[in-house]
Amino acid sequence: MKRVLYIVLFFIWYLISLLPLWMLYGMSDFLYLIAYRLWGYRKKLVRRHLAECFPEKSENERRKIEREYYHWFCDYVVETIKLLSISKDNIKRRIRFENTDRVKQSFDEGRNVALYLGHYCNWEWVSSIPLHFEDYQDQVVFGQIYHKLENEEMNRLFLRLRGRNGAESIPMSETLRRIVEIRRQGKLWIVGFIADQVPLWNNIHLWLDFLHHDTPVFTGSDRIARKFDSDVYYLDIRRERRGYYLARFVLMAEHAASLPEDELTRSYFSHLEKSIRRQPAFYLWTHNRWKRTHEEYNIRYDEETGRVNMGDLEEIKRRKGIAK
Repeated sequence: MKRVLYIVLFFIWYLISLLPLWMLYGMSDFLYLIAYRLWGYRKKLVRRHLAECFPEKSENERRKIEREYYHWFCDYVVETIKLLSISKDNIKRRIRFENTDRVKQSFDEGRNVALYLGHYCNWEWVSSIPLHFEDYQDQVVFGQIYHKLENEEMNRLFLRLRGRNGAESIPMSETLRRIVEIRRQGKLWIVGFIADQVPLWNNIHLWLDFLHHDTPVFTGSDRIARKFDSDVYYLDIRRERRGYYLARFVLMAEHAASLPEDELTRSYFSHLEKSIRRQPAFYLWTHNRWKRTHEEYNIRYDEETGRVNMGDLEEIKRRKGIAK
């Protein structure tokens, strides 16, 4: 039954993807009316995020960003579907990469590459990176870390579209094992880390100021980059116009093993915030990024064990004698 559901889902998505982008953008405009004007999909969350992240902007400015965000988000949906059938030449025209020669220099010098990016602009189209390094296909593995989707059929579908242009999707839980395996095969790797997701309570080891929020952040990519002494880049993406993106590789560090702990993570979030402030409408504002607070973390943290209690919050408060 699951196989049948996947085939049906794939068939529908594929047929839609065959439409030219100008028609898909017409569908996006219709989706915008439904998602924003009629449904108001997570509008309260988006409005709160924008107010907290941009207190210096006027209400009218934030409303303009809000409308632009929903327009772009609907574009992101149809652009992602288009990945199922878009030609290599077309995707190379629509998302261009700058400073690739610097990345090739890292490969030529025998160093792996850790690539930081965020949920910003169309991160799905970034999976076309291998098309810009055709001379390195035999010696470099192009990987991207991903969280497995709960829906098995959707997960299979996304793995298929993300791998169409030669990128390998690596489950987060298998990152280290796969990187070691690549090294044993005598190959180099460039792995993309979308590192702005919300860590689980027991994976929080660092808090940073990010867009006026005390923000818990992942540090695993920092440790991996330093462990393998890789070169580290930030992918600075901007939207040039509808359906066209420019992504620039920005060197953050050479020989990451020499860096202090967490320096890469701090640098990454600084770069990401600058990108967002430049074009604020193209960040994933419907994602509940700040649902974990430092206050709750302190309540959950057990100083005796050095671990975070994952139990019921009210019960933890009761045991610690914390008033409601």
